[in-house]
Amino acid sequence: MREPEEDERELLLDGWDEAAKGWGRQADSVRAAAMPVSSWLVERVAPRAGQTLLELAAGPGDTGFLAASALAPGGTLICSDAVQAMLEVARERAAEQGVANVEFKQLQLEWIDLPTASVDAIIVKWGVMLVLDPEAAVRECRRVLRPGGRLALAVWDAPERNPWTTIPQRALRELGHIDAPPPGAPGMFALAAPGRLGELLEDGGFFDVEVMPVEMPRSYANLNAWLGETVDLSRPFRGVWNALGDQQRAALRARIGELAREFTDASGALVLPAVSLAASAGA
Repeated sequence: MREPEEDERELLLDGWDEAAKGWGRQADSVRAAAMPVSSWLVERVAPRAGQTLLELAAGPGDTGFLAASALAPGGTLICSDAVQAMLEVARERAAEQGVANVEFKQLQLEWIDLPTASVDAIIVKWGVMLVLDPEAAVRECRRVLRPGGRLALAVWDAPERNPWTTIPQRALRELGHIDAPPPGAPGMFALAAPGRLGELLEDGGFFDVEVMPVEMPRSYANLNAWLGETVDLSRPFRGVWNALGDQQRAALRARIGELAREFTDASGALVLPAVSLAASAGA
């Protein structure tokens, strides 16, 4: 008999499999917007020639690709994701960027199918808060890191610091299209509480823990550009949007515009705050 958690994990993976095409379409814009976070993570693991660097929940793979050249000669980037569809996106982007010293593996965060003490560094950008058992994910990272290795990861800071994503969700709730998520559920802000991320790393066996906010404002030419990205990147938003009629979409679009007025200039361009929590720790 299947456990309820197995069904929930399967639904989460199905969602990411379905989302891969949208993430592929938006990969360039996401890479540009995320560069402050990606650069921070790569700097903290300080990749060197000959090392093995593992990126988990890599999505399009661009954060790991930033580090790949520093691993040469003799080093390898393991670019991994939980679903093959995302790995296909990463393979295409690696080829486009000329990244050759990379292996692609389908790996789960909560049970990393690699030998103990087999990698020198791990990067996880916006992955740990999305799994059912983040404690298991952190323990697995600690297990596969060699002594002296480094982990660098990012999660999202508090909702009020990220209106670029909370405004569309607020509009959906206000118009009765979705309910508030249940407390404790996996999601963008599951590890945003003050002190939670540092505690998670220390409890998982890491030391020399550093946690800091990293700002990465999101800029859009207009409301339609923002909505287009949201439809591509947010499976819950896309599911509702695709089911709405023209009048309901217009009402939703208008409400999102109203909520974002303070971030909109006279031309209709938007600059919306976005803040990650970035952490690094030693093994």
